[in-house]
Amino acid sequence: MWESIQKHITQTTGQAFTVKTHRSVAGGCINQAWRITGADHAYFVKRNDSSKVSMFEAEAFGLLEIEAAQAIRIPHPICWGTDSAGAYLVLEWIDLNRNQNWTALGQKLAALHQVSHPLGFGWTRENTIGSTPQINTWHQDWPTFFAECRLQAQIECAQKKGCYSKGFVILLEAIPEFFKDYQPQSSLVHGDLWSGNIASIASGEPIIFDPAVYFGDREVDIAMTELFGGFPGEFYRAYDQTFPLDKGYTKRKNLYNLYHVLNHFNLFGGGYASQAERMIQQLLRSI
Repeated sequence: MWESIQKHITQTTGQAFTVKTHRSVAGGCINQAWRITGADHAYFVKRNDSSKVSMFEAEAFGLLEIEAAQAIRIPHPICWGTDSAGAYLVLEWIDLNRNQNWTALGQKLAALHQVSHPLGFGWTRENTIGSTPQINTWHQDWPTFFAECRLQAQIECAQKKGCYSKGFVILLEAIPEFFKDYQPQSSLVHGDLWSGNIASIASGEPIIFDPAVYFGDREVDIAMTELFGGFPGEFYRAYDQTFPLDKGYTKRKNLYNLYHVLNHFNLFGGGYASQAERMIQQLLRSI
């Protein structure tokens, strides 16, 4: 199971690596995850079936995109590919803790969001949000990108799974109403920024991982931090002091989080359909 991976690590790093120990670790609900150790190094390995190799490749390039911004730390991707056991992604192993420096996280995320792209909104490749395909075709117009590449894609998937709402079409047509007085700049976003995808190292330095990277409106990241209970106040104060949010953010917050609620329905089903319906009705009443 480990021969191909240890060979790939050796080829990529230029340092001989042989797996001495391996143990299963927490890695989310989509992938299997392992900690492998050699004589001098440890690595974090994600595994899935062979069809997921493009998902791992996109995750690796997303991490590299964030790393290149030099704004916030990520686990560096080492190598990825397939072997007889399926697809794999190897990342550097970092000892994490949850004693977060929320002020530093807010400042560093604000710095990441100040990285833009001349092509506007999108990314250089398609990726996934969880295991759901995420379309990243470049657009110069953000409302069009969000409507077509984000909400519409999730709505079509939800309808195939039996989730229907009369509000879907009305909301898609009304999206420009949320941007009458706001023209967002292109910002490098994590794309899946909830508490499970952030941590820190022993020094307190923040680290983010498991991204769904693209260039979009930075408000999508801030909105998602509020979806499952929110971050402490010092995070939002530090962010806003570094890179102030537009006053209309609170009106758009639920619009952006609807994308994630629909994705949760598409991944897990259950009560997320009724939650999405409530959000749609609230959004339509707000315009």
